[in-house]
Amino acid sequence: MKKPYTVGSLYAGVGGICLGFENAGFKLEWANEFDKKACVTYRNNFEHTLIEGDVMQLDVKDLNKIDILTAGFPCQPFSLAGHRKGFKDSRGNHFFKILDFIDEMRPKVVFLENVKNLKGHDKGNTMKVIQREIKKRDYTFDSAILNTKDFGNIPHNRERIFMVAFDKKFVKKGFRFNFPEKEELTKKLTDLITKEKVDKKFYYTEDKYMYNMLKETVVREDRIYQFRRQYVRENKKEVCPTLTANMGTGGHNVPIITTEFGFRKLTPRKCFRFQGFPDHYKLPKISNSSLYKQAGNSVSMPVIERLASEIFKCIEKAEARQLKAEKV
Repeated sequence: MKKPYTVGSLYAGVGGICLGFENAGFKLEWANEFDKKACVTYRNNFEHTLIEGDVMQLDVKDLNKIDILTAGFPCQPFSLAGHRKGFKDSRGNHFFKILDFIDEMRPKVVFLENVKNLKGHDKGNTMKVIQREIKKRDYTFDSAILNTKDFGNIPHNRERIFMVAFDKKFVKKGFRFNFPEKEELTKKLTDLITKEKVDKKFYYTEDKYMYNMLKETVVREDRIYQFRRQYVRENKKEVCPTLTANMGTGGHNVPIITTEFGFRKLTPRKCFRFQGFPDHYKLPKISNSSLYKQAGNSVSMPVIERLASEIFKCIEKAEARQLKAEKV
């Protein structure tokens, strides 16, 4: 029986990348995550080895070699929301830690994910360094910015940059990775937002200072709104605005909807649903603030699954070609 292609996942979070690759037919060998609460959620949903702790302290030689290395590495140094320090920020050194894994394990494929602003950071120089360092190791390098609503059939406006690199010894000369084509968005907000009554802690009641503002503005059940302290913003594109990690820092950052039961925040479960996680994905009994943060920090799983499926096809073709060449 043919051995499955194995995956090692750095900065695994709650497993959005892992689940996408698993659904595409890959075997998860190990994963690493630093955040303790994210590790609780991860362990509720996966059985393979999870190394909890700082990736910078990992000895690469202690881990099993894998076919695919994935890393949704820290985005703060490259985000407009951060200080835009790039590689001068100590967190930017995480990319160079990833290079240690590539050098030691020599995976067939390297899969990286980050915020879309990485592309233009420092006038494009940060991206040039990433591309140069990977190509220097005799890998291909292709990247694209994909939006969840266009590539995951989820009504969520979330753009992320994805980078895919193949070992040149494994693929034919001139190989380019073809990113998936856009697909029609058929799912609507109302397909993901059910209208049942939820716990009262998620509702904005009349004693809340913003209640009258919500009453005046939040009027449609097929739209998502955001409270911006001084005003309420309606998302008129009929998609969910980008979910962010700072949803875990206060209720005002969580999108708002209205139903017959009143105005309320999206529950953590619904936020995970907007990231494409299935409802059987287990959410542990930890604080809602932690779950909101995890949902906002995660990737959109259906987008990952589509990318992983394309990677799987490329590996299959490459191996078939090599097998044919060996028989000649």
